[in-house]
Amino acid sequence: MSTIYDLVVIGTGPGGYVCAIRASQLGLKVAVVEKRKTHGGTCLNIGCIPSKALLYASELFDEAGHEFAHLGIKVPTPELDLPGMMKHKTDVVDSNVGGINFLFKKNKIDVFHGIGSIVSKGNVGVQADDGTNQVIETRSIVVATGSDVARLPGIDIDEKVVVSSTGALELDKVPAKLIVVGAGVIGLELGSVWRRLGAEVTVVEYLDRILPGMDLEICKAFQRILTKQGFAFKLGTKVTAVETTASGAKVSLEPAAGGAVETIEADVVLVAIGRVPYTDGLGLEGVGITRDGRGRIEVDAHFQTKVQGIYAIGDVIRGPMLAHKAEDEGIAVAEILAGQHGHVNYDVIPGVVYTMPEVASVGRSEEELKAAGVDYAVGKFNFVANGRAKSQRHTDGFVKVLADKATDRVLGVHILGAGAGEIIHEAAVLMEFGGSAEDLARTCHAHPTLSEAVKEAAMAVDKRAIHM
Repeated sequence: MSTIYDLVVIGTGPGGYVCAIRASQLGLKVAVVEKRKTHGGTCLNIGCIPSKALLYASELFDEAGHEFAHLGIKVPTPELDLPGMMKHKTDVVDSNVGGINFLFKKNKIDVFHGIGSIVSKGNVGVQADDGTNQVIETRSIVVATGSDVARLPGIDIDEKVVVSSTGALELDKVPAKLIVVGAGVIGLELGSVWRRLGAEVTVVEYLDRILPGMDLEICKAFQRILTKQGFAFKLGTKVTAVETTASGAKVSLEPAAGGAVETIEADVVLVAIGRVPYTDGLGLEGVGITRDGRGRIEVDAHFQTKVQGIYAIGDVIRGPMLAHKAEDEGIAVAEILAGQHGHVNYDVIPGVVYTMPEVASVGRSEEELKAAGVDYAVGKFNFVANGRAKSQRHTDGFVKVLADKATDRVLGVHILGAGAGEIIHEAAVLMEFGGSAEDLARTCHAHPTLSEAVKEAAMAVDKRAIHM
């Protein structure tokens, strides 16, 4: 007799594999379908994890060449071993994806490799690499197929000269000149990697600002820091054409509002204008599942599509395309299927840019609060006044706390500085429990730590910061 599963998850990225594991923990019989030979989706294979490996390695390379002398450490000029750095990246990826294999076995989850699609309600088709097909029967289906690179019309990505984030993680030499199209998280992170390793980096952005959606004051300060590091920015500018040449590429630009065309040359062009949900070829329309104008699967408050028993999570539905958001949704769906009350608080999802310094935020920005007509108070504290930051020569940036003026409840926290991606979570925990700026200000923080800047910013909401 063929196995009837309680749940089949299509896609084993962060949302999919976490959903499968949690469902198995709750007693469900679970299978997963994955088109890649390895699990982990974009994040572990060609996204979050390999990029962080290169960001860390390139940061140390940069510090050894420019910062060690200031700390009394004399070393020869560091020599880049790019193949060795890429091996570090590959080893990190292999370790992570291997860990998921172990977790699937530990939790008795059956794995099917191939392209998954929904044949009908309760049936998932799997087409293997050799062309063979099979159908898996299940009571519930979760679509967790993630996202793909967004492309510029008329511009071909060959992953050699014109690359996506995937190709930018695999370059075999440091480009003398790198043009990054898009001033979002991916573009700035990967631009940072290659800038530290010696590339001349120019960022072209259609909007008149970097990091759309993040707090504007933080972003303006961050842009000034990146400019000092060697980035060049062409904001309010659109790319109209990319022509590959024998030596690289010629990129045609013009003002977003229209105007004279400018041509600049580069060895490599990175197209990093965002990502789009991976929802084609899944058989959605055939079973009555609808998508919105951006290709995202429409779901209700419990992540269920218009077809009972079929759910969707992560990048394929509305909300920020973040691995941790997908993970929380995966856990929520698994708990709902097990009869529990799974829930995701979308007001408290941190976002991080893993450059140096880092940018991290949780909750609302000033622009969002103004647009919503919320009366708020602001507290800020600069890292230049923080003892630990001074000792580490990491004094760029500041912490910004936004609190409701009437209730003092913290509505948003934004950090530009070293370690921001770790520090932001004390704000996330506070906000998850509805905490106030006063609660944060009166919480004892160890001295000396970078986190003291968060406490001081919370005190500054009431205009009583001590060290500024």
